[in-house]
Amino acid sequence: MSTPVVNHVVNHRPDYDQVIEDIVDYVMDYTITSPIAYATAHHCLIDTLGCGLEALEYPACTKLLGPMVAGTTVPHGARVPGTQFQLDPVQAAFNIGAMIRWLDFNDTWLAAEWGHPSDNLGGILATADWLSRNAIARGEPPLTLWEVLTAMIKAHEIQGCLALENAFNKVGLDHVVLVKVASTAVVAQMLGLTREAILSAVSLAWVDGQSLRTYRHAPNTGSRKSWAAGDATSRAVRLALIAQTGEMGYPSALTAETWGFYDVLFKGQAFKFQRPYGSYVMENVLFKISFPAEFHSQTAVEAAMILHQQLKEHGKQIEDIAQITIRTHEACIRIIDKQGPLNNPADRDHCIQYMVAIPLIFGRLTAADYEDNIAADPRIDVLREKIVCVEDADFTRDYHDPEKRAITNALTVVFTDGTQLNEVIVEFPIGHARRRKDGIPLLEEKFRTNLARRFPQEQQQKILAVSLDLMALRDIPVNEYLDLYVI
Repeated sequence: MSTPVVNHVVNHRPDYDQVIEDIVDYVMDYTITSPIAYATAHHCLIDTLGCGLEALEYPACTKLLGPMVAGTTVPHGARVPGTQFQLDPVQAAFNIGAMIRWLDFNDTWLAAEWGHPSDNLGGILATADWLSRNAIARGEPPLTLWEVLTAMIKAHEIQGCLALENAFNKVGLDHVVLVKVASTAVVAQMLGLTREAILSAVSLAWVDGQSLRTYRHAPNTGSRKSWAAGDATSRAVRLALIAQTGEMGYPSALTAETWGFYDVLFKGQAFKFQRPYGSYVMENVLFKISFPAEFHSQTAVEAAMILHQQLKEHGKQIEDIAQITIRTHEACIRIIDKQGPLNNPADRDHCIQYMVAIPLIFGRLTAADYEDNIAADPRIDVLREKIVCVEDADFTRDYHDPEKRAITNALTVVFTDGTQLNEVIVEFPIGHARRRKDGIPLLEEKFRTNLARRFPQEQQQKILAVSLDLMALRDIPVNEYLDLYVI
């Protein structure tokens, strides 16, 4: 009779995974000293809030906002900018996060994984406002905008450094997992949790269910991609609050054999890191300034705007175009090179052919250009069918180069008579760190435009008076600043 094989599990509770400890030590102990990081975080704050205000013009977004149960009020709750809502911090984080991301117009980080680090502002701002209002109710000082900016820098750094060498998209996971982890860490620190409690919170974020990228790709591209980050940052607030109760953590959430994140969701591979946590990501983050378009297409849209003018100068019409070739980088082809029907705005703003066709035809690309009434123009699909993407290995290499971080696209237009325009190549978009001098005035103008969408002139001026100067903004209590945005 054979002896059964028994696999004994040694049930010694391990130390926390080094990746988790490094995140927690960073949020607790690292002091941000970079003036560039704070200056960039300041611009990131106003730009991100402005993106949220523009989203309030779209019913598809606003239908998701407000309390979970209509009519619910929360004393000392967090304000949702541009609305009258005052909510619990979890639901406020969802509201703010969904607004921020709705139009694909907030900042971007491109690496092995991509994403939008300012998505974390949903959890950060909701938590800071809620804490501030409750502190005042107890006769204690509120948090200031400087503390919000510091939290933003650290959330950007966690999300961005994890993204540098680790492609979550290649295992089918959506990048909002990084929003959840980063927001959990910084929110837990803002709550004043102990190191053990923050370790617990971050481990809870890693063992939590993670979103599939299904809603970002054909044939299922849809509007969840516009609220997924709001969901992630609000879940982070919830997990941090759970950890605040003393709920236990899971030390080997990443490395546990068979059951950990690496084995279950990352094909058994451990995370790789290019650099320690500091302030690199905020200093180098990419702003979407001119166009609400998936960032891998930003330089292509800039090139298309140049070509639109050249078409007029050469007396050519859209109908005269035989083919357009886009030399591009591998990530662009993998994410937004899309043929066939486009079923909704979320489908269209992730199709490079659509995002090039619109400026060639109309000389613009706005959020409204993804709506059905514009997409119904038959010239768009005719032109889309003539646009071909090809990878340029040098562009792909420059995209991954940490000293360059280019997002190059090059467009060549060939006409039916056999003539063609010179190739238009754009290496760095206007929102790139290398073009800050040119970009920041345009970013501030974008903020002014977005304030004007929502507020009367006098209220706009009150917001602008404190928002455009970092020294004026830094010491303002969070609750007082958000009160300026009540409609």
